[in-house]
Amino acid sequence: MALYIASLNSGSNGNCYYVGTAKDAVLVDVGISCRETEKRMKKIGLSMKTVKAIFVSHEHGDHIRGVSTLANKYSLPVYITSKTAANGPRLIRHLSKHFDANKPITIGELQISPFSKFHDAADPHSFIIDHDNISVGVITDIGKVCDEVIRHFSQCNAVFLESNYDAEMLENGKYPIYLKNRIRSGVGHISNHEALDLFVKHRSPSLSHLLLSHLSKENNSPEVAKDLFAPHANGTEIVVASRYEQSAVYKITSSNNSIKKATVVFSKPAQLSLFGQ
Repeated sequence: MALYIASLNSGSNGNCYYVGTAKDAVLVDVGISCRETEKRMKKIGLSMKTVKAIFVSHEHGDHIRGVSTLANKYSLPVYITSKTAANGPRLIRHLSKHFDANKPITIGELQISPFSKFHDAADPHSFIIDHDNISVGVITDIGKVCDEVIRHFSQCNAVFLESNYDAEMLENGKYPIYLKNRIRSGVGHISNHEALDLFVKHRSPSLSHLLLSHLSKENNSPEVAKDLFAPHANGTEIVVASRYEQSAVYKITSSNNSIKKATVVFSKPAQLSLFGQ
């Protein structure tokens, strides 16, 4: 059995992550438009037919911009906490379903476990998606590496992990001081080195893929982040999730030795249940 994962976009201009089996999938956040979500999924052979729900991490625009339109078009339930729903822009109420931290939700073949995190939002959460002893984490917009983050990260076979800024670039950059302080306040974002420390000290031996996510456009770069992590990879594939385009689709299994990047070109009709148009 396997989980298939992809980043459709990652950054302050929009965040959207796909996790699913061949039958059932969820999107964590939809911070890009409905049209762009559909287009990017199609480019890598993913089908909206597999998507059974949307999970919202918090109410900031780069995480919810496309939620209502996509949910309405495909009649998808939107899982969101009561506080997030109350503080965010108007969402489709009849499609909204509330969740609470540490109470798993079953969506088809998937189990989604929300957990609280530190971020300057009303009620922010990250998620672990499980299937057949395979765990994928979506752990971004975390102000600091707290015990909850460590506990959940250490169980993952693959994870989208925030690596937002390079501390030196932020300090010497053009952002005003109040914004610099907000980012590094403990309820903003974590730096490359904080993410690396988590990775080195707490990764599971079966962590096959680390997708560095939510990189700052001004205070980071894909090259800086990847170069920092590469010497410590130790068999884990390090990928930088782009703020401009979708990633490849990655196939995640419970055995580190059998992990392979899923091909994105298909010719066999039997595979259309997962990657059909």
